[in-house]
Amino acid sequence: MFTMVRFPVAAAFGHGPSSTAWPMSYLTTAGPRADPVTALVWGLILLSIAVSFLIAVLVVWGVLVRRVPGSDEGVASMAVSRPAGGLKWIWIGLVPTVGALVVALIWTIYAIRAVDSPGQSPALTIEVTGHQWWWELRYPGSSPNANFTSANEIHIPVGEPVLIELKAADVIHSFWIPALGGKTDAIPGRTNLTWIQADRPGVYRGQCGEFCGLQHAHMALVVVADPPEAFEAWRQAQLRPAPQAHDTVRAGQALFDAHCGACHTVSGTAAGGIVGPDLTHVMSRSTLAAGMLRNTRAARLGWISNPQALKPGARMPATDLSARELAGVESYLETLR
Repeated sequence: MFTMVRFPVAAAFGHGPSSTAWPMSYLTTAGPRADPVTALVWGLILLSIAVSFLIAVLVVWGVLVRRVPGSDEGVASMAVSRPAGGLKWIWIGLVPTVGALVVALIWTIYAIRAVDSPGQSPALTIEVTGHQWWWELRYPGSSPNANFTSANEIHIPVGEPVLIELKAADVIHSFWIPALGGKTDAIPGRTNLTWIQADRPGVYRGQCGEFCGLQHAHMALVVVADPPEAFEAWRQAQLRPAPQAHDTVRAGQALFDAHCGACHTVSGTAAGGIVGPDLTHVMSRSTLAAGMLRNTRAARLGWISNPQALKPGARMPATDLSARELAGVESYLETLR
C-alpha cells in the first residue's frame, strides 16, 4: 500500500512571501497594482481609529464635564431649555467630517486610477483559465512553436507588468494574488483582463476568491517572480518537449499513455489530452493538485492511485494500477523536468 500524504498549502510553496505566517495578507504588498490600495487601506484604518477616538473622548467629556447639576433626580425634574451656542457643535462636527470624506474620496479615486492599468505596456501576456479545481496557464508566443502550457504555478519576470487574460471552463472563479493585486472574476463565455507586477523576487500565494464548488478551498496558485534572466531560462526550459524516455522508464511511459494520456498532455509523446493539466514539465513545479500537495514521490504515488481520497470531487478518477505499474508510471513522471 502507498501512503497518501497531505501537506499544508502554505508549507508547500517554499520560501518567499508565501511562506510567512500570513501568506494571504493584503496589508503587505509587492507591486504597483496592489501598493496604492494597501496605502489607502492603512490610511482609512488610521482615519477610522482617529474618528472613533475623538468620538469616545467627546462622549466621556459630555458625561463627566458637561453633566447637568441635579440630573440624578430624574428626567422629569429637568427643565426644558435651549442653551445658546449649540449650533456651533454641529459645525464643529460637520466640517472635519466632510473634510475627511473628501480626502478619502480623492485618495480612493487616485488609487483606482493607479491600479487600472500599468504604467508601461505589459512585457508578457498569460492566458489563465479556471477549472474545477485547478488553474490552466497558457503562455502565448510570437509563433506556434513558442507557445507552452503549465498549471497552477505562474512565473513572471520581476519589475515588469504582466497582462492576465482570465477565462473559466465551467463555473465562475476569481483570480486573486493578494500581494500583487485585487480580485478579478473568471466568467464562462467571456475574457476578463487584469494585470500584475512584482517588484521583488519571491513566491506569492494566490487563491480562487469565488466559491466554485466542493474543492473551492483547495484551488490555490502561486506566482513565482524571477529575475529576468532566471525567468527567460525557465521559459526556454518550458518550451522544450519532454525528454525521450530511456529504456528503464519506457514501460512506465506506455502505462501513462494508456491510462493518463486521454486527459493529460506530455509534449512530444502520444499523450495529448486536454481535460487535465499539462504534465510536460510537471517535475519543475513545487506542488500538485492546485497547491494541495507538495510535489514529492510519496504525494505523487498517493495522488495517482486514488485522488478522490485526497480531493473528493476532483475530476481525476482513481487509477486501476498495481503497485508495480504505479511505480513504473511514477518513474516516468520523474523524468518530466
